[in-house]
Amino acid sequence: MSDIAIRVENLGKQYHIGMLQQEGGRHTYKSLRESIAKTAYAPFRVFRALTVRNGTRENNQDRKIWALKEVSFEVKRGEIVGVIGRNGAGKSTLLKVLSRITEPTAGRAEIHGRTGSLLEVGTGFHPELTGRDNIYLNGSILGMKRAEIARQFDEIVAFAEVEEFIDTPVKHYSSGMYLRLAFAVAAHLETEVLLVDEVLAVGDFRFQEKCLGKMQDVASTGRTVLFVSHSMSSVQRLCKRAIAFAGGELIADSSPGAVIAEYIGGMLESTFVDRPDGNQPTITKAELGLGGANLLLSVEFQSPFPLTYPVLGFIIYNSQGAPIFGTDNRAVPISPSPEAATAGRFRVAIPAGNFRNDRYLFSLWLGDYYSHHCDQEMVLKIDLNANAGGGLSAQDYGNIYLPTEWNYEALKLE
Repeated sequence: MSDIAIRVENLGKQYHIGMLQQEGGRHTYKSLRESIAKTAYAPFRVFRALTVRNGTRENNQDRKIWALKEVSFEVKRGEIVGVIGRNGAGKSTLLKVLSRITEPTAGRAEIHGRTGSLLEVGTGFHPELTGRDNIYLNGSILGMKRAEIARQFDEIVAFAEVEEFIDTPVKHYSSGMYLRLAFAVAAHLETEVLLVDEVLAVGDFRFQEKCLGKMQDVASTGRTVLFVSHSMSSVQRLCKRAIAFAGGELIADSSPGAVIAEYIGGMLESTFVDRPDGNQPTITKAELGLGGANLLLSVEFQSPFPLTYPVLGFIIYNSQGAPIFGTDNRAVPISPSPEAATAGRFRVAIPAGNFRNDRYLFSLWLGDYYSHHCDQEMVLKIDLNANAGGGLSAQDYGNIYLPTEWNYEALKLE
């Protein structure tokens, strides 16, 4: 038996936008007579399209987008792979193709083994059926025998915490109850491959922790999990491998830390970079590097008008995109005190020994203390490593080191 659970080769999915939208943008359904008439008039429509090829109406009716484009990867049996990317990157489309909900336009996708999926809250539930009936219905759809479902039934109900309402139609369930039962069914039935989209965000913190623990248990039994999430901490905690998507393309495939750092770095650059319009203060030069035991930040600026009291601020993000520190020169007095000027330079020294080994991103902003003109233009990156003179090699948790005073004494047992 092959050790590959999922194989994707040059996968592509294309959508046509607008071709079926008529009568105010709504999808309409045609009768048999209308379909025959449409076929009869087809040659005339083709001729008209050729004569007005450059017309905006026809072009708008046949606009195409690639939700996935030339995607290739493999997932081994027993792997938990995190899938990350911005909204619209193609993550959910990938899971829909793998779940056989939609067919690919190009390439192929193979899944070896019985597959369960949790793509949306309550997917596959019939609102008029009770929770009990839906458990058996979902199990049957997944190819389970009634005896297999019955063996897991009590555990599913206990995990979902819906014992009191198990014989109530699910149309009366809250969204949280829907989610708990849907996840419990997908996770407990004996599928070999589990596809999970970003659904855990609907639950509360306690339930999210419970689900993550269950998925860890699922993976420990040799089952394969493809886990789509916007929670970087969950991907780090649950997965040994991650892949990132952007614009329908696979852009990174490595360890979770490396993939998340690349994804967050690109996201921060596109999120925090603003281009000046010539009427705002502008950061003209910024440098970040190591000097001795310090991180050295140097920033030069120009302004079309004198800044009454120039202010430089920055926020430091770790490789997971979490802000870990931020300040500006209003919080820490500098010497000499800034004076009105149309150009200037700031120099900042930050103890490098206070940082754990990681990649850090500095988002800079420049403004005026009184009028609050602001220019967010620069995002700088730096990798700190203890061997290169910066970073903490002995610290296991967190990004920032705080000096602590320790005391120890041995005690004698009486």
